[in-house]
Amino acid sequence: MSAQSLLAESGCHITPSGCGFPAPGLNSFNFKPIFSVGSFDFTKPMLLAIICMLLVVGFFWSAFAKPKLVPGKLQLVGEIGYTFISRGIARDVIGKKGDKYVPFLTSIFFFVWIMNIMSIIPLAQFPVASRFAFPVSIALLVWVTYMYLTFKTHGFVGGWKHLTVLQGLPGWLLPLIIVIEFLQNVILRPFTLAVRLWANMFAGHMLIVMFSAACWYMLTPSVFALFSGGSFIMAVGMTAFEVLIQFLQAYIFTLLTSLYISGALEEGH
Repeated sequence: MSAQSLLAESGCHITPSGCGFPAPGLNSFNFKPIFSVGSFDFTKPMLLAIICMLLVVGFFWSAFAKPKLVPGKLQLVGEIGYTFISRGIARDVIGKKGDKYVPFLTSIFFFVWIMNIMSIIPLAQFPVASRFAFPVSIALLVWVTYMYLTFKTHGFVGGWKHLTVLQGLPGWLLPLIIVIEFLQNVILRPFTLAVRLWANMFAGHMLIVMFSAACWYMLTPSVFALFSGGSFIMAVGMTAFEVLIQFLQAYIFTLLTSLYISGALEEGH
């Protein structure tokens, strides 16, 4: 249960007798199972992730199920979104070879974006990507694609050379470079890809929860009401700022994915 929920249920405000301020923490990201299927428990983040998937699949299915030469409103919106990824990311980063990967990149962008947007949707009010398992699962999918394309393009031996060896270096420096390149390309890439998305969504949600809880806690008929108003303004401002961050994180995640694909397809360096 979140901090503001605890405050609301207890009616806890600053009073002469006082009541402790339940500072938001990891409890704001933990949810009890809503229902179970066998031994598998479904929590709020899991259900939101499923809803996000259905929204993305349902939207593009509906938009392009019966495409028309003169697009309708739904198809037009779908084409704008698809073109944004195609021209703004795939073509710019990968080139003409990127056309076949546009559906993959589009799916990632809109899935991550909708998961982030859940933070400001009434009743949902939780960014799914703030649970580390979800960014990790998407990052692993990107990593598997990256490794597959690397070895498919360059072969087994050539793939490892592509991942770990820089040409033109003196022989005595190669062992150190191989270790560094291996850590960077094979180990750290999926980790940093996941952490970047998770950390931004986690921190943003934590700030919104903090100011929302503080607004309620200081809502008393006293001078603290002024601070309550300030906290409310900060909560609204952080929510508006979070809208921008939600889009940027989806864009950055997709852009880095396209960079990894481009790196897998390019000639040896």
